[in-house]
Amino acid sequence: MSKTESTFKNMFLCLFLISAFASLALAGVYIITLEPITSAQKAKKERAIKEVIPEFDTLLIDTVKTAGSDIDLVVNMGYKDTVLVGAAIETFSTKGYNGLVQIMVGFLPDGTINKIEILQQKETPGLGTKMATPEFKGQFYGKSPSSFKMNVKKDGGEVDAITAATISSRAFCDAVQRAYNTYQNQGGSK
Repeated sequence: MSKTESTFKNMFLCLFLISAFASLALAGVYIITLEPITSAQKAKKERAIKEVIPEFDTLLIDTVKTAGSDIDLVVNMGYKDTVLVGAAIETFSTKGYNGLVQIMVGFLPDGTINKIEILQQKETPGLGTKMATPEFKGQFYGKSPSSFKMNVKKDGGEVDAITAATISSRAFCDAVQRAYNTYQNQGGSK
């Protein structure tokens, strides 16, 4: 068997074939996994909506511009027998320690926070990830952002920050406040 000569043309052709094969393999994996990932994300949001607002039989979904911004938030208004029982707002903050924090905030018709679920975060394990604990989220339940100072105590607010994760706590508060402002703009609790 003869050995292939090591020329620029042969090296280029070999690298091109390897790159083309790797690209096709990645594209194939992306296409195969796209639908299951999309379905899983959709199911997670649907579970979060059911978790954060009281039982409903009709759900109206709308996108609303956030106050003072061109960014849209998804607002899910839950109704039972044509009576509004709550609103689940998919909100976010880009002020997390590792960037984006996405949460679902549930409001009762009077504007008080019913429950909150984490949709996505990449905070530091063991520190910022504690924002998903019932102890941290629980301090928001039953509070109305109109009278509850939605900042960490270090910034003059009423929220107990997560120890050694003040940036993550601030991002969480920022996301909740954004949801409340959007709910107010939508006409909630007036």
